Amino acid sequence: MSTTEKTTKLKNIFIDGAITPERIATSIANHQTKTGIGAHDIFLGQVRADTIGTSIVSAIDYTAHTEMANTEMQKIREEAFARFDLTCMHVYHSLGAVSAGGICLFVFVSSPHRQAAFDACRYVVENIKERLPVFGKELFAEGGHQWKENR
Repeated sequence: MSTTEKTTKLKNIFIDGAITPERIATSIANHQTKTGIGAHDIFLGQVRADTIGTSIVSAIDYTAHTEMANTEMQKIREEAFARFDLTCMHVYHSLGAVSAGGICLFVFVSSPHRQAAFDACRYVVENIKERLPVFGKELFAEGGHQWKENR
């Protein structure tokens, strides 16, 4: 499969709820037969129980413009494959409520060499945070909410 073939299919990155350890483990296990890969880099975004004023975040309820986000993610994917020597990339983002401690973003990149994997993973994560129309409503343990600001 050529790089062009790897980057042309539009993928849905969204899943309902938290990203499970089983999904992460399966993704890793599925790459053991790809012997041209020398490195993987993984980013896991986890919901923090931030204290905001006197309120504690118990969960984040994620919404998105999914079609726009998937289209923009495809652009980020194509940019990453053009910039870095990548073998493959998998990205999953949660929709709906994810409790504090839950994983809400999973970025998994593979490359023949570690530096490309490191650099590509950071590039992808930073561009997801900057460019995707994904919104998080912080839900407070005692009730109420506020819209999350990306920092």
